[in-house]
Amino acid sequence: MIEGRESINPSALYEKLAPLDHERYTTELCERYAGQIARIMRLKRERRAIVLAHNYQRPEIFEVADFIGDSFELARKAREVGDADVIVFCGVHFMAETAKVFNPERSVLLPDMRAGCSLADSVTAEALAERADELRKIYPDLKVVSYVNCTADVKALSDSCCTSANAVKVVNAIDSGNILFVPDQNLANYVQAHTSKRIISWDGNCYVHHQITPDEVEKARAAVPGLIVIAHPECRKDVIAMADAVLSTSAMMRYAKESPADKFLIVTECGLSDRLLLEVPNKHFYKACKLCRYMKMITLDGVADSLEHLRYAIELEPEVRVGARRALERMLELGA
Repeated sequence: MIEGRESINPSALYEKLAPLDHERYTTELCERYAGQIARIMRLKRERRAIVLAHNYQRPEIFEVADFIGDSFELARKAREVGDADVIVFCGVHFMAETAKVFNPERSVLLPDMRAGCSLADSVTAEALAERADELRKIYPDLKVVSYVNCTADVKALSDSCCTSANAVKVVNAIDSGNILFVPDQNLANYVQAHTSKRIISWDGNCYVHHQITPDEVEKARAAVPGLIVIAHPECRKDVIAMADAVLSTSAMMRYAKESPADKFLIVTECGLSDRLLLEVPNKHFYKACKLCRYMKMITLDGVADSLEHLRYAIELEPEVRVGARRALERMLELGA
């Protein structure tokens, strides 16, 4: 298990967070956060807990996380939690389900059960089963590839899962020329542009990425000469066409750190820009992004409460867990 830090200096915390929003991260607020963080670190030790956090979380959540990453990295990390008894997932519901799939004997907690996902809500297991049966009458070799942004019962009906980081690789590696790709239509369009296979897309999208427009990107480019545009593949096709690079969130982190450029427009959920500002302070990051109301439901108060009272626990039916694990392991195999 990864050990937490023993203490948090409020002044040091302010220095880290204040550049993100001078009005929000006041000295007083950072002092309160420091107290909450210290409490969480104590509870982590008492509960033998590990905290996993997605890149889109609030900046103060990063302070208590043992690991921060994108969906693919978090899926891999969920298999390697050492001797932890409890996993607290700072993300949304389907991500906590994935952690439970890999850790059926451990307690997996989601600090706020309202933290869902509009994209995951766009497909149900029943609708997927019906559509796949229809398509197999036309394409007998049809395989179902589900983006990890879906519920465990949808994963359980899939031949493989994928993430934005490995979607193209998984689709090109799977043994079929016809793929039903669920549930993100924008990511499906991106994959179709990078494969000779037939991609049949589901009618779903991430509301956060889908509402980012070319006009916003163009305004930023006009205002900042030499700006490098990095977009997430969940964005609309017309936004992706304007990008210098189309990358998953963790690939964006690596790109920004390694690129000789020093001015970037980050076209994804705003939490990633916050992480970049914290970890790459010598470069400039501009936002053509939106906030995910679901990701931002996770707070320090919620994490502390989750650890204190061991809530809210994720539970899965055995057949769903086994089926979802099969699809996730297939993803890790094909997309490695």
